[in-house]
Amino acid sequence: MIDGFVVDRLIGSGGFSDVFLFEQQSPRRRVAVKTLLPADLSHRQRAAFSAEADVMARLSTHPYIVTIHQTGVAHDGRPYLVMEYCSRPSLSERYKRRPLSVVDALRVGIRLAGAVATAHSFGILHGDIKPSNVLTNDYGWPALADFGIASDVAAARRPAGVDAATETDETIGISVPWAPPEMFVDVPMPDVRSDVFSLAATIHTVLAGRTPFEVAGGPNGTADLIARIQRGQLTPIWREDVPSSLSAALAKAMSPRRDDRFSSAVEFARALQQVERELGAEPTAIEVPVDEGIGSEVGGDAGGNGELDATGGGGAGPSGATLEASAPRIPVVPTTRRRIAVAVLVAVLAVLSIGAVVLAVDLGAAALLR
Repeated sequence: MIDGFVVDRLIGSGGFSDVFLFEQQSPRRRVAVKTLLPADLSHRQRAAFSAEADVMARLSTHPYIVTIHQTGVAHDGRPYLVMEYCSRPSLSERYKRRPLSVVDALRVGIRLAGAVATAHSFGILHGDIKPSNVLTNDYGWPALADFGIASDVAAARRPAGVDAATETDETIGISVPWAPPEMFVDVPMPDVRSDVFSLAATIHTVLAGRTPFEVAGGPNGTADLIARIQRGQLTPIWREDVPSSLSAALAKAMSPRRDDRFSSAVEFARALQQVERELGAEPTAIEVPVDEGIGSEVGGDAGGNGELDATGGGGAGPSGATLEASAPRIPVVPTTRRRIAVAVLVAVLAVLSIGAVVLAVDLGAAALLR
């Protein structure tokens, strides 16, 4: 029971949490409510749930991150999150029905890259980017979900009916098919490039219709996938409409060596924008915040005085992972600055035009007086 909300139905369930569809009474709207299960609900899990709710509240103004409306504790003592209800199929459901077109996959990838870069700017690593964590809202936009909560509290989930190639490894708490090799060590030390790997693996999946290191007809258990990920044994997409430049960008982002990957989500997004240009499409904007002085809608021609620090100052992610402070700063030109520059130029031209008209009138009048 949650005051002011009427439960409709269960819409998702995992090893540590349930998600219900509720009707909020005021303001009246449908919302998704995530609650922790009562079994083994430790103080640490409660604290992690609360801390991640605070993180999500800071990030949820981003257009491609799930919005958090409020948090609380239900009558039975379980904490809950009231979130935006994304009614359309998740990215996982979409690619399993039919792989995405190249144009759609590029657009989704760039939009998600902006969301991931925004999280990084706040010192937050997602740590569990995969198709099932990318929801779709009523407008058809991707909405990245489960920041930290999934990886810290409820990562060891394996929904019924999922085969070995898409299972979650319960011992290391990560989603193996989309995880970078640095996660398969005794003490994982992920950084922003780890999220880039998982984002690229997600885009590869929705294009290929299977996970990046899965081999059709071959052994695809956890150990098999980990071995291929560590060797960088990427399975080709085998689609004639996928440009070689896109395959190359995905392969670079999923390199087994972190130093060989794109250094940030924005850099990866720019590589995807370049593929859009090659296809004759308008580049999708990279949405990153401007208020923190780190950028704005970043186009592929960005450059200039503004800077985006994708490391977020070396802050710690929700699972205690430290972002690499040495990652390079990426130049951008905030949209606001461009608009101000254009406005100033227009004003100057207007003044010059008016001056020219006044001068012409004066000259004409002088001629008549003669």
